[in-house]
Amino acid sequence: MADKKNKNTEAPVDGKKLAALEARVEGLKEELEESKAAAQEAEKKASDSKADYIRLMAEFDTFRRRTAEEKIALRESAAEDTIKGLLPILDDCEIALATLEKSTDSQAAKEGTLMIFNKLTSYLKGKGLEKIEAKGQDFDTELHEAVTTFPAPEESLKGKVIDVVQTGYTLGGKVLRYAKVVVGA
Repeated sequence: MADKKNKNTEAPVDGKKLAALEARVEGLKEELEESKAAAQEAEKKASDSKADYIRLMAEFDTFRRRTAEEKIALRESAAEDTIKGLLPILDDCEIALATLEKSTDSQAAKEGTLMIFNKLTSYLKGKGLEKIEAKGQDFDTELHEAVTTFPAPEESLKGKVIDVVQTGYTLGGKVLRYAKVVVGA
């Protein structure tokens, strides 16, 4: 029964206690606002850090891709320089074959030179070297370099390559050396 009495009868609230409780509530509200502000600041820092991390990862990915492309370009450039150095040898082989073809003696020299020429050309083809076929083709400034023009023996040969002075080559689709040609005028 004593419990019922205490529940039903409320004690008058002391003014000092009420003021102290209200001050405590106000203090807690201020702490809550400060905590919210601190949480928002921490969230902003975390968001900024995440954005910086994503940007850094993107920059690193770009760096990695660019480095890989540069390595490939460097290898291609080295191969290109090597093959460019071999082109005069290839030209000399063609000249030797043409000279030996006209000669009536020394069949063994013809066969030996032809064997060397075939091995060299097959190796270079394996590396991506392609001969620019020019004779009888329309003159194309993307592939040919006109050394001179010559009156065309026939009307159909005007603007076409009549003769090839120096063979041109492409490496991987890129012109390595333009074909030096005589063009019909």
